[in-house]
Formats: sequence, C-alpha cells, structure tokens
Amino acid sequence: MTAPAPPALKARPQTANTLILTAVITTVFSYALMQTVAIPALSLLTRELDTTPTWSAWILSAFLLSSAVLTPILSRLGDLYGKRRIMTGVLIAYAIGMLGAAAAQDVGQLIAARVVQGSALAVVPVSLAIMRETLPRERVPYAMGLVSGTVGAGSGAGVVVGGLLTDHLSWRYLFVLGAVLATVSLLMVLRWVPADHRRETGTLDVPGAILLGLSLVAVLLALTQGPAWGWTSAPVLGLFALGALLLAALVVVERRTDDPLIDIGELTDRSVAVAHVGALLFGTGSYFFFLALPLFAQQTPGPDGAGFGATITMAGLLMLPGMLTAIPGGAGVGPISTAFGPRWALAGGFLLFSLGAVLIALAHSAEWQHAVFYGIVGLGSGLIMGALPSVIADAVPPERTGTAIGINNIIRTVGSVVGSQLAAGVITSLSPAGADYVPDTAFTTIFWLSAAVTVLGAALAPLAVQRTAPISRSTVTG
Repeated sequence: MTAPAPPALKARPQTANTLILTAVITTVFSYALMQTVAIPALSLLTRELDTTPTWSAWILSAFLLSSAVLTPILSRLGDLYGKRRIMTGVLIAYAIGMLGAAAAQDVGQLIAARVVQGSALAVVPVSLAIMRETLPRERVPYAMGLVSGTVGAGSGAGVVVGGLLTDHLSWRYLFVLGAVLATVSLLMVLRWVPADHRRETGTLDVPGAILLGLSLVAVLLALTQGPAWGWTSAPVLGLFALGALLLAALVVVERRTDDPLIDIGELTDRSVAVAHVGALLFGTGSYFFFLALPLFAQQTPGPDGAGFGATITMAGLLMLPGMLTAIPGGAGVGPISTAFGPRWALAGGFLLFSLGAVLIALAHSAEWQHAVFYGIVGLGSGLIMGALPSVIADAVPPERTGTAIGINNIIRTVGSVVGSQLAAGVITSLSPAGADYVPDTAFTTIFWLSAAVTVLGAALAPLAVQRTAPISRSTVTG
C-alpha cells in the first residue's frame, strides 16, 4: 500500500513550488515545440534530402508512432520507479535524438532520429503527475491547466519557429534548437524537481506493453499508409484487423493481470471514458487546422481565390494568436474547475474551439480572419488540454496518475493521425485531377469537419462524473 506523503512535502516553500512549475513548463514546452516544428519544412526536406513526399511524411509519422508506443510504458515506469528519474532519462534520449536529426545525411537517418525523439511525449503525463504529487492540493488544477496550455502554445509556436528557421537559416537548426531546449530542461529538472516521495509498488506489465505497442503500430501504420496503399487494399485492411485482434488480446491479458499497464476498470469508468473520447476528438480537430491553415496561407491564390501566397514564416505567424491564447485558456482551467468542476471546463473548451472553427469555415478569405478566429480555437484548445488531465486526476488513484494521463495522450496522438489523414483525404478527393492548387471547397470542408468533431466533444463532456475522491480498482472491477 502506498505510504502517505511526508509532512515536509506540505511545508515546501512557495519559491520551491514555483521553480518546480518553471522546470516542468520549460520541459513540456520544449517537447511541444518540436512536435510541430518540422511541419513547415516538409516540402524543403523532401527536396534537400532527395526523397519522395511519401518518405518525408514519415518524418512526422515516425514521431507520432514512437510517441504512442513509448508513452504509456514510460509513464508507467515513472509511477513505479520515480518520475524525476524517468523524466531525466527521457530528456537525455530526446537531446540525443535532436543531435542525430541535426546531423542526418538522408531521410532514413532523420526518420530514425525522430523515432528516438518520440519518447519525449512521456514528459507530458509525467510532468502532470509530478504536479499532482509535489504541489499543494489547491494549486494542482491551476498548475495542470497551465502545463497543458503550454502544450498548445508550444505546438503553435513550433509552426512559427519552424517557418522562421527554415526561411532564414537551415532546417538543421530546427533540431539544434531542440537539443538546446532539451539540455536546458534537463538541467532545470535535475536542479529543481525533487525526488519522488511516493511510488507505486509493482512491476512493469511486459506482456501488456508488448500487446499495446504492437496494436498501436498496426493501427497507426494503417492510418498513415492508407492514402498511399489504398484504404480498401489488403495490407491496410489486414493491419486494421491485426490491430483489432491485438487490442482484444490486450483486454483479455489485462483482465487477468494483477498489476496491469492498462486498467480495464479505469477505461470503463464514465469520466475516464469521456476524457479519452475527448482526447481523440481534440487530436482530430487540432490536426485539421495544423495541416489546413499553413497550406491555405502558402498556396498561391487559385482560380477560386483560395490562398494568400504567404511565406512559410508568415503562414506560421498567422497561427501565432492561437498559440498565445492557449496559455490563458489553460490557466483558466483551475478557477473554472474549482467553481464548477473540470467537466465544465472541458465542455467550454470544446464549445470555444467549435465556435472558432465555424467562424473560419464561414469566413477565411482574409488574413485577419485566420488570425482572429484561430485565436478563438487556441483559447478553446488551452481549456481542453488543461481539463482533460484534471478530469482523469479527479477519477484515478494518485499512484496511477502518470499512467492514466499517458494513455490519454496516446489516444490524442491517434486522433492527430486520424485528423491528418482525413484532411489529406478531403484534399485529394475534392481537388481537380492534375491541379496544382487546393480548391476552397476542400478547406471549407475541413473546417466544418473540425467544428463537427468538437461539437461532439462539447456534448460528451458533461457526462463526466463530478467526484471528491478518485476511483479505485476495486470499485470499478469488483
């Protein structure tokens, strides 16, 4: 049984709590920035590495696949052996992956480096678990919201920074910057984040980890390769079927395991289920914008006027308001959760996101419309990202916080892949054969799809249960 936190934890000075939060925010921002920093440079990387668009797409896909597979395992290891220890190891691997990418001589080496970098997604759930363990209870909702809002801000900043560095220096500086940020984050964590006072007893569920990893690889590989291989092709259908079989096997194994990686009881709890479905919808809606807005901005105006002919830098700057508004959105989760509960912060975030999506679907012919309406999307994104871990923390035992939030993050990653592939499918199906431009109808359809999935998220959010104490395995599996 987990021992209670020592009295010294409650007596930690306010300055020490601020330093912990600073270290965690810096670490999360460094990851979030590099999640999207390569997006503006994909066409340039295709040319300079003498490769094909299919292979250059794997610069993003490899990162997402690696993140999805490694995050729940690393999060669980953090719960078992110490969150500070695992975060330190992840940041070291992250810095090495960045240096490898900066020195890559071909697309294969760059993809391999991105696989290593994917481990860094684990810093998000581990950071949130550190917040829950180290900060006073009354500060936890605010801290979780701020950290989660930083993920949205960093993702938006990645597009801006990626454009600036690609336009004015070299794509290699994208990863040099990542290595510097990883090193700074590592030093902060070592200096300011205390060693864990509370760890869960148990072991890593190796069979569960293997089944989860293989099932995710099968499903995400099918999603990423569907447009190239054909959605009804035997390889894609076979991968989907394999993923489903492996997930079914995972459920059977986890139900029979005393110390499971995936607690099936948690997944069947209504609040946790709402948070996971919300993460899937949010990931899908977010990537609609990450792909459509820069593409619209950079496109030379076509016959229907779609496009601004902007530089990579300007395309990124148009997304800057969404990056900035994500921070106050995340910070607002604490007060809203305290007054009304995290489910209403989640519902409000989805409603704001959908409002911004509707506005940009109706009017996107001017640059100011992109900037202002995406700012509303960013505000909603900050609320959503802050509320999701709060809903989970309200529902699971403290010793499983990192693992449960880690699962939520990989579900959001799956949503990101779904969103990117749906957006690509819309563009392909609605673009004239042989045309060198994307019609306005394709962009409008993508924006409406984003509004639709986030409206669904707003409808589901109130179904989360308001609790004063987290669930235990016995209450949901007994």
